[in-house]
Amino acid sequence: MANVQKLSVALTPEIIAMLKEAVASGEYTSTSEVVRDALRCWKAQRTAHEVDAEELRRLWREGVASETSIEGEAVFHRLREKYASQPKKG
Repeated sequence: MANVQKLSVALTPEIIAMLKEAVASGEYTSTSEVVRDALRCWKAQRTAHEVDAEELRRLWREGVASETSIEGEAVFHRLREKYASQPKKG
């Protein structure tokens, strides 16, 4: 890693134990590798969230532009009836 910068962070004993266990199990070669992987996952999750939000905005604009609407109460009534008639899980 040519362009690496060290950073100090404070972690709880529980998180430290998890990092060490990931290394001890052989899943990772170092705690730094665990943290880098976690940060990559965090970044991917944030990116996916941004894409989801943009998709919702697009769908909202599309719905508004269609000028087609259904009264919300009618939709909720149908949903209540649908789910009331289904067997309870458990």
